[in-house]
Formats: sequence, structure tokens, C-alpha cells
Amino acid sequence: MPVALVIILLDITLVYHAAKTGRLQPWAFIILMVPLIGALAYIVVELIPEWFGSPGAQQARRRVAAKLDPEKRYRGIVRSAARCRHHCKPRRACRRMPRARALRRSGASLRPHPVASDGRRSNLRAGQGEGQFGAKRPSDAVTTLDALKAKWPDFESGEGHLLYARALAEAGRVDEALEEYSSVITYFSGAEARVRYGLLLKLVGRTAEARVIFNELLLQMRRAPKHAQSMQAEWLAIAEKQLSA
Repeated sequence: MPVALVIILLDITLVYHAAKTGRLQPWAFIILMVPLIGALAYIVVELIPEWFGSPGAQQARRRVAAKLDPEKRYRGIVRSAARCRHHCKPRRACRRMPRARALRRSGASLRPHPVASDGRRSNLRAGQGEGQFGAKRPSDAVTTLDALKAKWPDFESGEGHLLYARALAEAGRVDEALEEYSSVITYFSGAEARVRYGLLLKLVGRTAEARVIFNELLLQMRRAPKHAQSMQAEWLAIAEKQLSA
């Protein structure tokens, strides 16, 4: 049997397995776009730890998976919070999930323990904004993050800054969102911020500027190590698609 056919069958089998086990995102893209290497990565990251089941292997898998799909943990927290609201005793169960209380649809303000540090409190407030945005309440998220900036002006978080830009855009405050994006792309690690900035530029008709953003991103990533390209594969694919559209 030709080697190419073996690789194709292996890739199809692993994509099917990823779909059946809830791992389709981002593995399907990685496996299909990087033949054999993507399949080997899936086997090493997902299957081997599953087969052996040791705590160390599971921890290593979670670290790598977090880099490949940085929003996976957030999506899991949202689902867990929803289950907690409907099936658990809220106070006891939600305490086991550090961000769960921040994801409540009620949006009630968090009350950190009096002895909590400023850093802890600012993180909780950022988590509350994240929860409000996930609950499709971008205006509330903007209000929460504005309060965070006012109270802790020295608080710095790339993820928090990106969330703020996204919330502004979703709330219809597009000009402010574009300004925030132009700032966050200067230091945010990863391709997500620049891709989202380019998409918003294109949405408001600034197509030429959007193409510059996408082109610069792709040129930079072509010089990056292969593993970095793999970790940003989803966002790079979006940038390529936008340039070819």
C-alpha cells in the first residue's frame, strides 16, 4: 500500500476519532493541514496520555492542548458554570471553579475576600467581564472592565485588553474598538488580536488596512518556528482566507 494512502487513512481515522471525542477543534485543522506531523501530534498529545492515564502525562497533555487551543479552557468553564447553575448547589459547587462565579448570567458584582491582594481582586473583576461577554452582554463587560481600569490603572493583561476591544466592538462602539485593537496588537502574544483587528477593519470598509494587517501577520509567521505556526494555525488560516476572498 502506498505510503501516501496510509497517511491519508491515518489522518481520516484520527479526525473521526477527534470528532467522536469532542476534540475536533483545533485538531481537525492541524491533522489535515499538516499531514503525518499533525497526526503524530494528536497521538502524542491526546491518545498516549489517554492510554496510559498517568497524572504526569495528563498534565503534559493539558499544557500542550492549552497552547493549541487557548480558548478551550474558557469554553469548558462556561459549560461547567451552566451545569453548576442548573444542577449543583451554587455556593458549594461554584467555589470549586475559580472563574465560575464570574460567569454567572446575573452579573452580580464579585466581592473578593477582604484580605485578598489587589492583583487577586483585579483578576476577579477581569473574570467577571469575561463572563459577561460570554453571556452576550458586551456593554456590561465594557462597564466592568472600565471600572477595573479606573481602580487598578497599572493592571496589565493581554487577554483582558483583547477582551475589552472585542466587547467594545460587540457593543457597537467600533471606533473605540479599533483604537484598542491598534494598541493591543503591539504586545499581544499570538495571532488572534491581529486577525480580529483585520476582520473589524474589513467590516467597516477599511479593506486596504485590513490586508496590510493580514499580510504582515503571515509574513512574520512564515519566519517563525514550525511549532509556533502550528499553534496559530487556526488564525493564520483565517488571515489567508481573508486575503484570498
